[in-house]
Amino acid sequence: MTMTVKARGAHAADQPFVALDIQRRAPGANDVQIDIAYCGICHSDLHTIRSEWPGTLYPCVPGHEIVGHVSAVGAAVTRFKPGDTVGVGCMVGSCQHCAACEEGLEQYCENGMVGTYNGPTTDAPGHTLGGYSQRIVVDEKFVLHVRHPQDQLAAVAPLLCAGITTYSPLRHWKAGPGKKVGIVGIGGLGHMGIKIAHAMGAHVVAFTTSESKRQEAHALGADAVVNSRDEAQMAAHRGSFDFILDTVAAPHVLDAFTALLKRDGTLCLVGAPATPHPSPAVMGLIFGRKSIAGSLIGGIAETQEMLDFCAEHGIVASIEMVRADEIEVAYERMLRSDVKYRFVIDTATL
Repeated sequence: MTMTVKARGAHAADQPFVALDIQRRAPGANDVQIDIAYCGICHSDLHTIRSEWPGTLYPCVPGHEIVGHVSAVGAAVTRFKPGDTVGVGCMVGSCQHCAACEEGLEQYCENGMVGTYNGPTTDAPGHTLGGYSQRIVVDEKFVLHVRHPQDQLAAVAPLLCAGITTYSPLRHWKAGPGKKVGIVGIGGLGHMGIKIAHAMGAHVVAFTTSESKRQEAHALGADAVVNSRDEAQMAAHRGSFDFILDTVAAPHVLDAFTALLKRDGTLCLVGAPATPHPSPAVMGLIFGRKSIAGSLIGGIAETQEMLDFCAEHGIVASIEMVRADEIEVAYERMLRSDVKYRFVIDTATL
């Protein structure tokens, strides 16, 4: 048995968003049915729907920054009840038995985690359809409690991707008091990185190519702001960072940032450019035992930890709300970095 719900998606990479009627399964024993209130717009949505990353399946309904309310639960569900405020992030399934899953790192599932959209499923049409829709049905293992006030729910939605994408590496590399942490880029990911690193107690330095963002970065929680195009400003920080989180989703020279790391420091990449970064200089890494690393979202337990941390510290994303018929315009503006700092769809407009 299935139900029909309204959604927004596309039938091909070169076709615009259209209104769609999609099918959702009735909740199984372990499922949670969620009436979606808000869904954030992520750069990954754009890459996927326009086939800039390989393997997009159509029709494609993006959206993996989902917040809503439970409207039904399966007979075996114990952690959720109707009326609960919940979230769903970037994944809705994993094998549950590999080493990564057993460690609570489902995002690195050795058999492939199931994405919230464009992932394999037995539900029609054979791949998952995401949060640009009225309702979604998800295994309770991949549903999260949201403890923020109800009037903040729209701004909570981007935490399910942008929040955990920055929280997880900051936590893994132990950002906190006594640590100097850099955040490269002040966009959807970067603005969350600044807020979270500041709340963790680190000394936070924001890097931007836009002088106009200096005041904004301070307002978000940065202790210092560096224009990365200014060689003198960059040189003043040489060899001083414990950790730098690079959120920029366009190719750029990494050497400028590895030079700023202390011995044993790490530059972690979370931005995913469509084409590779120029190859980094190896000698700078060797003569300082420095690392260039990457990080992918977070596991379910860590995502819950992030949501609770953000609720406790009053952290939400800085957002602009859009209607369902404005998604195409939002994408074009996102490409121009014309948003502060995350678009969120009001699903009531579907």
